[in-house]
Amino acid sequence: MLLKTFGWSFVITAIGLALAVLYDGWTALGVVAILAVLEISLSFDNAVVNAGILKKMNAFWQKIFLTIGVLIAVFGMRLLFPVVIVAISAKVGPIDAVDLALNDADRYQQLVTDAHPSIAAFGGMFLLMIFLDFIFEDRDIKWLAWLERPLAKLGKIDMLSVCIAMIVLLVAAMTVATHAHQHGGVHVDKAQTVLISGIAGLITYLVVGGLSGYFENRLEEDEEREHEAEEEAQRTGSTVSAVAMAGKAAFFMFLYLEVLDASFSFDGVIGAFAITNDIVLMALGLGIGAMYVRSLTVYLVRQGTLDDYVYLEHGAHYAIGALAVILLVTIQYEINEVITGLVGVVLIAWSFWSSVRRNKRLEAEGGEGAGDRAEVGSGV
Repeated sequence: MLLKTFGWSFVITAIGLALAVLYDGWTALGVVAILAVLEISLSFDNAVVNAGILKKMNAFWQKIFLTIGVLIAVFGMRLLFPVVIVAISAKVGPIDAVDLALNDADRYQQLVTDAHPSIAAFGGMFLLMIFLDFIFEDRDIKWLAWLERPLAKLGKIDMLSVCIAMIVLLVAAMTVATHAHQHGGVHVDKAQTVLISGIAGLITYLVVGGLSGYFENRLEEDEEREHEAEEEAQRTGSTVSAVAMAGKAAFFMFLYLEVLDASFSFDGVIGAFAITNDIVLMALGLGIGAMYVRSLTVYLVRQGTLDDYVYLEHGAHYAIGALAVILLVTIQYEINEVITGLVGVVLIAWSFWSSVRRNKRLEAEGGEGAGDRAEVGSGV
């Protein structure tokens, strides 16, 4: 099972490291390995959240996520995304941006750094909305019950998450404006950039989230029809194609996963510049890491890990909230990438430990039924 799920990740790792050695020797191999570890540590929470969505899809779309999806993740976000940023920032064509990345790495890095406020505002708002919608939803299983109960009650207020997100964005933009004013208004347009990018991130979430919710309902309807089609096929002796069984709605859920992955990858791409500004090494290292995150997502789904360790999804969403805040803070202040990675790892490790304690308590009480009769998911 492990080899089947992570097999392609091992293959891509071997190929990526070999290409690194051929490209720039053994030093390049070390850089690529560090970047891969960075991407995995920063994106572990991504795998947990993705698994919660991917488990609603069948094996066909899980395979698409692991193949076509990883091509989008590696070439789209880890290779093309920085180039697009440079092309827009420097107002040059994509070919000139690639030439800049290969032949003037310092200038390339500076352009990406200059674009960081808009990237952080967009990604921060998108991830913040994911976190807010999660904690304001009333759930049967609660991890930090003392916190989640009152938040679930507040969540009954319409559009509360949007209002809070807008307040956070205004505070971020005003902080930037105040700082610019105190320093002679050198970057007075930076606040406007933050505001526009943040609103764009919010709109993207509302559109994508709304469509995903609609198509998730469609997916459930399709599953019912597919089940009926399977039963009919068994009676008549005919077959149902894998594509048809996947359901049209699954395609839009797949698109939602890709947008979600793009938002998660912002911190990894930006953080990679702290290690190297070589676009080739960056693509190899982050690409290897992205492949492991993809494999880990599928592994969590097929092993039923989220069902066995019920607080993992909570921990991942709290990590998303922390990452959103960190992204918004980095608009004005620098935060070490190690801190960014450790926050997510600590929260997920804590939720895993809480899940293990819960499972042991259920066993001691005589099984799942006894635990359910007590406080379900009382948390820590």
